[in-house]
Amino acid sequence: MKKAALSFFLGIFSLAGCTSPGAVGIGVLDGKLNPCPASPNCVSSQSPGGRHGMEAIPYTMSGNEAKGRLRNIIKGMEGSSIVSEKDDYIHAEYCSALFRFVDDVEFYLDDTRKLIHFRSASRVGYYDFGVNRKRMEAIREKFLAP
Repeated sequence: MKKAALSFFLGIFSLAGCTSPGAVGIGVLDGKLNPCPASPNCVSSQSPGGRHGMEAIPYTMSGNEAKGRLRNIIKGMEGSSIVSEKDDYIHAEYCSALFRFVDDVEFYLDDTRKLIHFRSASRVGYYDFGVNRKRMEAIREKFLAP
């Protein structure tokens, strides 16, 4: 009986996760991504320190080259898909393997300062066990690798 109940709930979670409602508060306005919510399930290069803050990713190549490199990194990561992109912006979704939870990850390329700003946030839930921060650290490491 316990195995059947566990299987049922895991099945419900797996169906519900990646079919959750679309992202809210996505996009760039005047060179700024939306701020992180009060919950600890978000990191951003435009948040001032604290539990949400991370450094932007610097680049020395052209904006188009940086965007292409970033696009390739995103496409190479498990559970990722690029939802939309503009000249200086990429919105990607990452879907977790087990429960199929969706995280929205945005990148804004500030070609004047040669910085990639980002915001990575869980779409649902309160705590993410550091998943968004680890993901952005991995992306930074891959991007800066020679």
